[in-house]
Amino acid sequence: MFKLREFWKSLSGFERKYSRWLLTGLIVLALAFPLIAKDYWVDVCVFWGIYVLLGLSLNIIVGEVGLFNMGHMAFFAIGSYTTAILSERFGISLWLLLPTSGIVAGLAGYVLARPIIHLRGDYLLVVTIGLNEMIRISLINNPWGLTGGPNGLIVLDQFRFFGRVIQSPTDFYYLTWALVALTLWALTRLQRSRIGRAWNYVREDAVAAEATGVDTRWAKLLAFTLGAGIAGAAGTIFATKLVVISPESFTFMESVILFSIVILGGMGSIPGVILGSGAMLVLPELLRNFAQYRMLFFGAAMVLMMIFRPQGLWPSRRWTTQLKGGKEA
Repeated sequence: MFKLREFWKSLSGFERKYSRWLLTGLIVLALAFPLIAKDYWVDVCVFWGIYVLLGLSLNIIVGEVGLFNMGHMAFFAIGSYTTAILSERFGISLWLLLPTSGIVAGLAGYVLARPIIHLRGDYLLVVTIGLNEMIRISLINNPWGLTGGPNGLIVLDQFRFFGRVIQSPTDFYYLTWALVALTLWALTRLQRSRIGRAWNYVREDAVAAEATGVDTRWAKLLAFTLGAGIAGAAGTIFATKLVVISPESFTFMESVILFSIVILGGMGSIPGVILGSGAMLVLPELLRNFAQYRMLFFGAAMVLMMIFRPQGLWPSRRWTTQLKGGKEA
């Protein structure tokens, strides 16, 4: 497992000083970015942050436990619609709806995953695709008049912070990336905990993990529930930022993009998810002038990456850990 403290100790004095200055520079640049960039690029970075949250949530299921889930956008949709419905019908504060949407999506993830969690590989992949479509079609059919059908819903309420209404791209930028930082801190701690190690045991060999006392079914359900919950909370930011949400925002293709982010960045790698999200969200905007060819570029890039770097852009150190001569390499 990657240990930041050991890595830091392995650096020389000059390298530590250089790394400290580099990290400080990146943080200052990230904080100052909305003040020097155009609103369009600030908005792009807001959606990048939302997809980082989504990628991190899916990475728990795919990267940490090794379950193939191609229907993760369904939980993102549940969180978004929970925010829109409760905000419109009951006028609940968005700060309260942020964890509420996560809890509702997490419970939905638990209920939907419970009967299928024993499936593996391709079988689970196909079933999760069906779940994604089931949720999307349910939203279109407007059950009990709640979801607005194909037209969707409008979220008129806004976040307020000490009386300031959060509505500009700059405000959303700081809100989104603050949530990303909080999620990164929590997931990093979770990776090093007993739960994180249990997930990795299940991913590497479920039978061996079961034999050593790990409740594999519980570990898988926990990962699915937590991943769905984070996706649901991200849905609150998405619905508030977009104002209008509809089933078109949660199609199967969006789930494919989300799955690609985790694979492209490196399964189980938190920095890889950030890098993969940037590659899938920011690069298309840079290539907008070549819109006719950008999907061709993407396809070629994915093929080349699968050939020359199948472990992802920033692979997890766990994937390369091997025993050589009785010592860990």
